Amino acid sequence: MVILSRIGYCRHTAFVHNRCMRWGAILTILMGALTFTMVENAAAQRNILTPDPSLPIPKLTFDANGELVITASATSSNGDFDFLEGKWRMHHRRLNKRLAGNNDWTEFDSTDANHKMLAGKANMDTLSTTELPGQEGKLFEGVTFRLFDPKTRLWRLYWVPSNTGVLDPPVVGSFENGVGHFFTKDTFNGKPIIMMFRWDARDKDRPVWSQAFSPDDGKTWEWNWFNVSERVK
Repeated sequence: MVILSRIGYCRHTAFVHNRCMRWGAILTILMGALTFTMVENAAAQRNILTPDPSLPIPKLTFDANGELVITASATSSNGDFDFLEGKWRMHHRRLNKRLAGNNDWTEFDSTDANHKMLAGKANMDTLSTTELPGQEGKLFEGVTFRLFDPKTRLWRLYWVPSNTGVLDPPVVGSFENGVGHFFTKDTFNGKPIIMMFRWDARDKDRPVWSQAFSPDDGKTWEWNWFNVSERVK
């Protein structure tokens, strides 16, 4: 406002004209720097919401009946999801069509609130947004319930979205070196798939969640959803 007011009081004298020109140049530089910073931050955030080539997906193992065999990491514990407790702002990048050779994505925002339960052996959170693709303007909520089994030291993550009200099969797994992989057998469009959740919690102030489907028992994967969370202070 100070800059604009000084420009607004320009007079037709060389001194005032030059002074106004200087303020105008400063304003232009400041606006350019702000625009550059916004573009740079958006690009950095979009880079986070893509597959991380430094994080390989664990190789899947199946028993004689074709069921997944999942073993907990040596460091798996009931405190692995403690970083999620509290309130968060989330930015999402979601594939428009899954397992269809599609590469069109939609970005949107949500909020999330998480709290621990069952003496620390479980936690639950609720995601809320009115920007879910295909349901814009309507409230969408999703609840995740995470339960730790002290015998197997495996986590089971249950998800139920408000638009279906159907509890998905739990994805099962554990964390290792700050990154958790969780798997389950499921179906998509009537065909069998393996579904995977990944939690990258190496930066506990900006954890990244992602989801991928495999139509061929883990030989190939298609990533279809990413989100990054920032804690609400």
